[in-house]
Amino acid sequence: MLINYTFTATTWQHTAPGGWYFVSMPVEMAAEIREHLKWQEEGWGRLKAIAETGNSKWETAIWFDTKHKTYILPLKAEIRKKENIVLNQEIEVIVWI
Repeated sequence: MLINYTFTATTWQHTAPGGWYFVSMPVEMAAEIREHLKWQEEGWGRLKAIAETGNSKWETAIWFDTKHKTYILPLKAEIRKKENIVLNQEIEVIVWI
């Protein structure tokens, strides 16, 4: 059974050259996910997921960021181009875990 989480977040880019774009889940939402689903995490706090934004839906994973105490969702270039997503843009996301 998949559980869905809907949230709005601002896109950000990792500091590495050519760094990936991400959105961070709300901390309270991440705490709930971690409380109930941490046992499903793989290495580096990875949880398999399905994500949707705009008209795009894709299989992916979220990772737990220990520094910010939340899960982060990578936004691959293909999705950003298809949905015209840019840096510092607020987007609505649905994640199924």
